[in-house]
Amino acid sequence: MTGGTSTDRTRLGYFLGPHGVKGGVKVFVLGDQTQLAALERVYVEKRGWLKVRRAEMLAPGVALHLAGVVTREGAEDLRGLNVYAADADLPEPEDGVYYYHELRGLTLSGPAGEVLGEVVDVVDAGHQDLLVVRHAAGEAFVPLQAPYVTVNLNGKRRPASLALTADAPGGLLDPDDTDNTDDAGGPDGAGHSG
Repeated sequence: MTGGTSTDRTRLGYFLGPHGVKGGVKVFVLGDQTQLAALERVYVEKRGWLKVRRAEMLAPGVALHLAGVVTREGAEDLRGLNVYAADADLPEPEDGVYYYHELRGLTLSGPAGEVLGEVVDVVDAGHQDLLVVRHAAGEAFVPLQAPYVTVNLNGKRRPASLALTADAPGGLLDPDDTDNTDDAGGPDGAGHSG
């Protein structure tokens, strides 16, 4: 994949600023920082694909040393830019953890199996992940939280669909509930189902 589309990439975080004097740049990581350790390249907003020369694990976060960024000033120029990985380059997550891109496009069903809508995005709201579900009355935020939502898996143990359980509070898809959270910026990364 040379360029790919934004749907072929998952946001890993954003650059905080320089780390050292030789071009290292600190990353605020969304999700598990170890997902950056084995990446050979990252997609940098406004810059394109850059080779990862080295990933240095920090507490917390990661410092990336990227091809073409060899000075503190070069690292400073990346401050605030988003960092992405190709979906195909991401490591296999542990059981019960799903990348946001795996949930987008899945159907959300009700407790009786009726299709309620489609997941169009996942938002990291800090304390929990929220599914953005498009349905007949518009869009709504649904907490991706056990015991309200179950993730149905395919034969490879990856998400195939989602379902609300009988324990889910009523009114989750009501049109009045679409503004029940602040804008968390829609970051990508790995989320938990419970």
